[in-house]
Amino acid sequence: MKYKNAMIYTEKFRFEKGGFEVQNGKFVNVLTADEADAIDLEGAFVIPGLIDVHTHGNSGEDFSDGSYEGLVKMAAYYAKQGVTSFAPASMTLPYEVLGKAFATARTFVDAELPGVSVLRGIQMEGPFFSEKKKGAQNGAYLRNPDFQAFRKLYEDCGGLIAIVDVAPELPGSVEFIEQAKELCTVSIAHTDADYNEAAAGVKAGVTHLTHTFNAMSPIHHRKPGVIAAASEDERVSAEIISDGLHVHPAGVRLIFRLFGAERMVLVSDSLRCCGMPNGEYELGGQPVFLENGLARLTDGTIAGSAIDLYECMLRAVSFGIPREDAIRAATYNPARQIGALDQVGSIADGKVADFILCDEDLNRTAVYLAGQKL
Repeated sequence: MKYKNAMIYTEKFRFEKGGFEVQNGKFVNVLTADEADAIDLEGAFVIPGLIDVHTHGNSGEDFSDGSYEGLVKMAAYYAKQGVTSFAPASMTLPYEVLGKAFATARTFVDAELPGVSVLRGIQMEGPFFSEKKKGAQNGAYLRNPDFQAFRKLYEDCGGLIAIVDVAPELPGSVEFIEQAKELCTVSIAHTDADYNEAAAGVKAGVTHLTHTFNAMSPIHHRKPGVIAAASEDERVSAEIISDGLHVHPAGVRLIFRLFGAERMVLVSDSLRCCGMPNGEYELGGQPVFLENGLARLTDGTIAGSAIDLYECMLRAVSFGIPREDAIRAATYNPARQIGALDQVGSIADGKVADFILCDEDLNRTAVYLAGQKL
């Protein structure tokens, strides 16, 4: 299939006018396609399919449930929203529960179902966290970093874990990071680490921050903490939940300025209440209450979000993040962080033809998975 007269978001991280082809589900001849017999997109804007590397669920389903049917339902919802790839996040739970969820993910990947978002990794969020900054994680299951336990989970699911989270102040964390970085991206999360402890983690091999600002010490001029330590190393990228509730819009603008668009990763951190009405839900064995778009535990602690990544991207733009930077943070950068940039994350020859047609304001009009319109 050939397309012409489009504004294509390219690997130069800007829109360029031209066409492209899709052959065998992949992009070819991006910007150089022959216009003969091509479908005229009439100036539509074309962006890569979005990639959410931190999402727990939607539509009443949660990845940690370990339900195959639930995972299929989640993936179908993501696809409709333009989130064509995802790396679901687990919760702080017993290893056997995590193992079941990870095995389900393997089964889902091997099934290669058409018409749904593609699972391209797992973010193992917990249990290697600080009690002081556990947030909405279940404190009953917190553990110190244990590489042998992690490696078993990693091997049992065929290496699907793409990001593993850790609080760098915990005993054995540096050794854990040094070993785990050889298998996947290591991220700092749910941590009370000071600047020196965080810097030691970064030196050991951390290259990611999980939901920056949330569940970590704030920036202080005499106690700079995790964010400052991570910002000083250009290898580290930072997630941000840009729903306007977890982080103030000024905080979103601040972190983009601090890290630069090339190191920012937009995530939804969406829960099973995403796409659902107000009411009571469940997260890691704890009740969660959704009201007016904000999910909280019984004690008032903010949990994950109730919106999808596409809406997070739109809100980031509404907060003042340049459109092209917000797209990059929802496509190219997350693909890089989970090691999938050779397959997805941009519109380029040889990559899977996941793309979205939208208008100049990024309002979605059509979603394509491997070149097939949903």
